[in-house]
Amino acid sequence: MYVDFPKWISPFVIPSLPVRWYAVMYLLAFGTCYILFRRQCDKEGALNHMDYDTSLTLFCYTIGFLLIGARLFSTLLYDGSWYYWTHPWMIFWPFRNGRFIGLPGMSYHGGVVGAVFGGWLFARKYKYRLLNLSDTVIAGIPLGYTFGRLGNFINGELWGRVTGTSYGMVFPEAPSFSTTISWVRDIADKIGMQYIEGDIVNLPRHPSQLYEAFFEGIFLFLMLWFIVKPLATKHKDEHGPGMITGAYFVGYGAIRFVLEYFREPDSQLGFIIKLGKEWEPTALFKSVLNISLGQILCLIMVLAGIAIIVYAKKSAPTTYKPTKSKKVKRGK
Repeated sequence: MYVDFPKWISPFVIPSLPVRWYAVMYLLAFGTCYILFRRQCDKEGALNHMDYDTSLTLFCYTIGFLLIGARLFSTLLYDGSWYYWTHPWMIFWPFRNGRFIGLPGMSYHGGVVGAVFGGWLFARKYKYRLLNLSDTVIAGIPLGYTFGRLGNFINGELWGRVTGTSYGMVFPEAPSFSTTISWVRDIADKIGMQYIEGDIVNLPRHPSQLYEAFFEGIFLFLMLWFIVKPLATKHKDEHGPGMITGAYFVGYGAIRFVLEYFREPDSQLGFIIKLGKEWEPTALFKSVLNISLGQILCLIMVLAGIAIIVYAKKSAPTTYKPTKSKKVKRGK
């Protein structure tokens, strides 16, 4: 009554080379976002005059700072130690023990901060309005984000919490538990996992990477592209730029906040807010009041999105509406 992680899936594109599918997924994500961005520039919107060279420059700015922000957040906030604070030169050093390992560990929220900063620098230099840029870029981001979460799944990382459901999946690299613990035996018995008391077993978990790929990726993309974007275009005279950007921040933050309950918090951090009666082990869902760092950052995203929407509504372009002249009755 559970699923084993597919053995035929390898994180490496070519076994003899240190090129991972996760890196390929990043390229597919960026490529997808660029294609959707250019489609909007060519057909509609405030950026329909932007040429291809300028578009590539914009993406160089945003992607470059996205990677920097994602890496900084991952090492300085999620690492759980002071190592990178005391060894900052190691943050972007891709070698360990004489081997090339790339830059393992990227934070989505850090990537958002980096991309926004890169977009701001581009807008400042090339005289564009930042929210016009973000509204056009951000509509396609969720579809690109889908590839990133699929890359996490292929890597067998960022697994979910332990579950006794039939679609729970056993990830080879996930921590195992001793069957001397009562809750471990209860779940193992529920799913029909064979063991001898005292064994160490790897219990099935929620495939949270796939949940995120669908809801934060495909679902959010469909909502933005086919509902929010047409509505924002239809009522463009009633608000300024930023409606799509704000909707993305609110939508992603809310969806990710909920899905974090299915995903195990980083073991080195655990829960940042522990208001539930029980918060150990973090591999089990105990209470909605136990909040992870990812959920805190998602709440900040939601608040930022609401602020952007309010700003967009208040910055609506003023249109001149001639008043109707009163008819003057003339005597016969």
